[in-house]
Amino acid sequence: MSAAGELSQDEAFARIRLLRSPNVGPVTYRHLLARFGDARRALEALPDLGGKTGRAYVPAPEHRVQAEIAAARKAGARYLFHDSPDYPPLLAQAEGAPPILTYRGDTALAARPCVAMVGARNASAAAIRLAREFAHDLAGQGWSVVSGLARGIDGAAHRGALATGATIGVIASGIDVTYPPEHADLQEEVAQSGLLLAEQPPGTEPLARHFPTRNRIIAGLAAGTVVVEAAPRSGSLITARLAGEMGRHVMAVPGSPLDARAHGCNQLIRDGAILVQSPADIIEMLSDFAGNPSFPFVPQQSAPMPSGNHADPAQGSAQVHAMLTTAPVAVDELIRQAGGGTAAVHLALMELELDGRLVRHAGGRVSLA
Repeated sequence: MSAAGELSQDEAFARIRLLRSPNVGPVTYRHLLARFGDARRALEALPDLGGKTGRAYVPAPEHRVQAEIAAARKAGARYLFHDSPDYPPLLAQAEGAPPILTYRGDTALAARPCVAMVGARNASAAAIRLAREFAHDLAGQGWSVVSGLARGIDGAAHRGALATGATIGVIASGIDVTYPPEHADLQEEVAQSGLLLAEQPPGTEPLARHFPTRNRIIAGLAAGTVVVEAAPRSGSLITARLAGEMGRHVMAVPGSPLDARAHGCNQLIRDGAILVQSPADIIEMLSDFAGNPSFPFVPQQSAPMPSGNHADPAQGSAQVHAMLTTAPVAVDELIRQAGGGTAAVHLALMELELDGRLVRHAGGRVSLA
């Protein structure tokens, strides 16, 4: 594989094509690169790996990738690969981090201390003002404020941060699509003065299933997530849960029990989130005793993949498939029960995913589709 910073155009093209191929998610993408050394060899092997059940497997067409790259270039965006030195360091530690992002703006902002701020789309006027003021103060003290460019709290956080410092916007659509439409000017300002990130290919509309994956990027970029106002079972609580699963700090602003929009924050606090009432509370939570931003940077170690066909892959897939149900189970538990070694289990899971029979969940869990 080409070293980061020395990626050839052919390898970059192959990586995009690999990730856009059917049923290739972030985990399988990384395992394929580890197993075959580079994306070009992985693409050559995909039809065999993905066709174990007799159904032909066809990688993403080259013309579709060429059109995507042209659309990204037209939008003024660039590609950011998982092993690039500019890839956000905290996001790189998150399980299932996007192997490829498109971006506009300054990637150095993601290397600064980051705090995520999320909340209700139909937020109260008081909560919007509070989010704007919190973001204004945090950005003014050197923090990059991360949010999702949605209505309500997200928009207020971006606007507050832009007034004094930097902000990072993560969108659920392609880099060239604006949602909601009324945030077109705000999204452009984020791209010009901050950093705009997208996991979906250019031209992709923001479908409902894209928002939870967008939320995991928001949580992964930041040392901590602050929920300003949220109803129970809202997307903001999903972001908070993901942050907690990543080992990041979860904070919430308390609200009146008479306001349904505050119930989610109050529930988070009851369940162990840190109550915060000022930017100083947030900075204190995310800093060490000397007042410097603090977070344990522990690089993830990918499980090794076998480099040859020393075992019968069909037998391994069948064994792992028999152990699975539609109820999510930890991969570590499968490895303990299978007794065939870590690499063999990961290879079997990869083949099941390529065949469309496996779903990966947060927390290193998998289930049958």
